[in-house]
Amino acid sequence: MAVHRREGGQASVELVALLPLAALVALAIGQLLAAGSARALAGNAAEAGAAALLQGSDPTAAARAALPGWSRERTTVRVAGRRVEVQVRPRTVVPLLAERLEASATADAGPP
Repeated sequence: MAVHRREGGQASVELVALLPLAALVALAIGQLLAAGSARALAGNAAEAGAAALLQGSDPTAAARAALPGWSRERTTVRVAGRRVEVQVRPRTVVPLLAERLEASATADAGPP
Protein backbone atom coordinates (compact mmCIF):
# COMPACT_ATOMS: atom_id res chain seq x y z
CA MET A 1 0.00 0.00 0.00
CA ALA A 2 2.86 2.40 0.63
CA VAL A 3 3.88 1.98 -3.00
CA HIS A 4 0.35 2.85 -4.15
CA ARG A 5 0.35 6.07 -2.13
CA ARG A 6 3.70 7.07 -3.50
CA GLU A 7 2.49 6.62 -7.09
CA GLY A 8 -0.66 8.62 -6.37
CA GLY A 9 1.40 11.44 -4.90
CA GLN A 10 3.76 11.38 -7.86
CA ALA A 11 0.84 11.65 -10.27
CA SER A 12 -0.45 14.69 -8.38
CA VAL A 13 2.96 16.35 -8.51
CA GLU A 14 3.24 15.66 -12.24
CA LEU A 15 -0.21 17.11 -12.82
CA VAL A 16 0.63 20.27 -10.90
CA ALA A 17 3.90 20.56 -12.81
CA LEU A 18 2.08 20.36 -16.16
CA LEU A 19 -0.58 22.95 -15.33
CA PRO A 20 1.59 25.98 -16.26
CA LEU A 21 2.45 24.33 -19.58
CA ALA A 22 -1.21 23.60 -20.26
CA ALA A 23 -2.09 27.23 -19.44
CA LEU A 24 0.63 28.48 -21.78
CA VAL A 25 -0.63 26.28 -24.62
CA ALA A 26 -4.20 27.50 -24.01
CA LEU A 27 -3.04 31.13 -24.14
CA ALA A 28 -1.12 30.51 -27.36
CA ILE A 29 -4.18 28.93 -28.97
CA GLY A 30 -6.30 31.87 -27.81
CA GLN A 31 -3.85 34.35 -29.36
CA LEU A 32 -3.91 32.48 -32.67
CA LEU A 33 -7.70 32.53 -32.66
CA ALA A 34 -7.67 36.27 -31.93
CA ALA A 35 -5.28 36.83 -34.83
CA GLY A 36 -7.56 34.84 -37.15
CA SER A 37 -10.55 36.83 -36.00
CA ALA A 38 -8.69 40.11 -36.62
CA ARG A 39 -7.88 38.95 -40.15
CA ALA A 40 -11.53 38.21 -40.89
CA LEU A 41 -12.62 41.55 -39.38
CA ALA A 42 -10.05 43.46 -41.45
CA GLY A 43 -11.25 41.79 -44.65
CA ASN A 44 -14.90 42.52 -43.95
CA ALA A 45 -14.17 46.14 -43.05
CA ALA A 46 -12.06 46.68 -46.18
CA GLU A 47 -14.88 45.32 -48.34
CA ALA A 48 -17.40 47.56 -46.58
CA GLY A 49 -15.15 50.55 -47.25
CA ALA A 50 -14.81 49.65 -50.94
CA ALA A 51 -18.58 49.22 -51.23
CA ALA A 52 -19.04 52.66 -49.68
CA LEU A 53 -16.71 54.11 -52.31
CA LEU A 54 -18.91 52.62 -55.04
CA GLN A 55 -21.99 54.17 -53.41
CA GLY A 56 -20.35 57.57 -52.98
CA SER A 57 -20.24 57.31 -49.17
CA ASP A 58 -17.40 57.79 -46.70
CA PRO A 59 -15.24 54.62 -46.93
CA THR A 60 -13.48 55.21 -43.60
CA ALA A 61 -16.75 55.53 -41.71
CA ALA A 62 -18.19 52.49 -43.47
CA ALA A 63 -15.12 50.38 -42.68
CA ARG A 64 -15.23 51.36 -39.01
CA ALA A 65 -18.98 50.76 -38.83
CA ALA A 66 -18.43 47.20 -40.12
CA LEU A 67 -16.26 46.42 -37.08
CA PRO A 68 -17.41 45.42 -33.59
CA GLY A 69 -16.94 48.10 -30.95
CA TRP A 70 -13.90 46.60 -29.22
CA SER A 71 -11.87 46.56 -32.43
CA ARG A 72 -12.58 50.08 -33.66
CA GLU A 73 -9.97 51.67 -31.41
CA ARG A 74 -7.45 49.04 -32.55
CA THR A 75 -8.02 49.72 -36.25
CA THR A 76 -6.32 51.86 -38.88
CA VAL A 77 -8.16 52.64 -42.12
CA ARG A 78 -6.34 54.11 -45.11
CA VAL A 79 -7.98 55.15 -48.37
CA ALA A 80 -5.82 55.70 -51.44
CA GLY A 81 -7.77 56.38 -54.60
CA ARG A 82 -10.21 53.48 -54.92
CA ARG A 83 -8.36 51.16 -52.55
CA VAL A 84 -9.24 50.72 -48.89
CA GLU A 85 -6.69 49.18 -46.53
CA VAL A 86 -7.70 48.15 -43.02
CA GLN A 87 -5.32 47.04 -40.27
CA VAL A 88 -6.67 45.47 -37.08
CA ARG A 89 -4.58 44.69 -33.99
CA PRO A 90 -6.10 41.85 -31.98
CA ARG A 91 -6.35 41.84 -28.22
CA THR A 92 -3.33 40.17 -26.71
CA VAL A 93 -2.23 38.93 -23.33
CA VAL A 94 1.31 40.12 -24.06
CA PRO A 95 1.12 43.67 -25.49
CA LEU A 96 4.30 43.20 -27.53
CA LEU A 97 2.49 40.58 -29.62
CA ALA A 98 -0.18 43.00 -30.85
CA GLU A 99 1.99 44.40 -33.64
CA ARG A 100 3.24 40.97 -34.69
CA LEU A 101 -0.31 39.60 -34.92
CA GLU A 102 -1.73 42.64 -36.71
CA ALA A 103 -3.98 41.72 -39.62
CA SER A 104 -4.20 43.74 -42.81
CA ALA A 105 -6.64 43.53 -45.70
CA THR A 106 -7.11 45.59 -48.84
CA ALA A 107 -10.17 45.93 -51.04
CA ASP A 108 -10.35 47.67 -54.38
CA ALA A 109 -13.50 49.42 -55.62
CA GLY A 110 -12.45 48.86 -59.22
CA PRO A 111 -11.79 51.35 -61.98
CA PRO A 112 -13.33 54.82 -61.69
